[in-house]
Amino acid sequence: MAITLYELVAREDRRLSPFCWRTRMALKHKGLEATIEPISYSNKERIKFSGQDRVPILVDGKTVVTDSWRIAGYLEDTYPKQPSLFGGASARGEALFINRWADANLNPAIIRLIVREMYDLVLPEDRDYFVRSREARFGMPLDQLHATRDQHWDAFERALLPIRQVVSEQPYICGTAPGYGDYIVFGSLQWPRLMAATELLKRDDPVYAWRERMLGLFDGYGRSAPARTPG
Repeated sequence: MAITLYELVAREDRRLSPFCWRTRMALKHKGLEATIEPISYSNKERIKFSGQDRVPILVDGKTVVTDSWRIAGYLEDTYPKQPSLFGGASARGEALFINRWADANLNPAIIRLIVREMYDLVLPEDRDYFVRSREARFGMPLDQLHATRDQHWDAFERALLPIRQVVSEQPYICGTAPGYGDYIVFGSLQWPRLMAATELLKRDDPVYAWRERMLGLFDGYGRSAPARTPG
């Protein structure tokens, strides 16, 4: 059956959501091809069929799955003969911890550093909504938030610390080979690579080296996306 993946798009075919990259890498890991359907904030009526308004959305034949974590579980359970995303029940539970940690710690630290730079790549028809919704979330104008970004670097560094420690000892978060735990964190760090004008990682950082390995997976699939930062 044909698989379709709905994603939130910005200018130059960039993706606004780190969660979409989790699903993209999971599909590659499973060796599954998908037709990509980009949507914008202004045409979210196209995804009303899903019963909610967030991406990614995976449609596999007549099955509709929302939320990147549920999509990963669906792919694992529906395609058991394909390479495993988790490598077992206990590892699946560990990946859920990484998923929740990234959502609660890493992504909030990143968005405060990049949200003003993201605005530059938002589709023109989406800019009013983007500004209104983000300024309501942060309680201040985006330019003011950007002016205080130096205050948020420590939170980003604290969020990265456990990942830095792990990939200093082994090539991937999941061990000697990448798994869904790696794809979770990769989605978070691919996000600023594509959307921010400022590189968040230093070249001598073990996390930078890990990200380079991730970018090289699947014939350089992640690297083929249009990066905004020189790294």
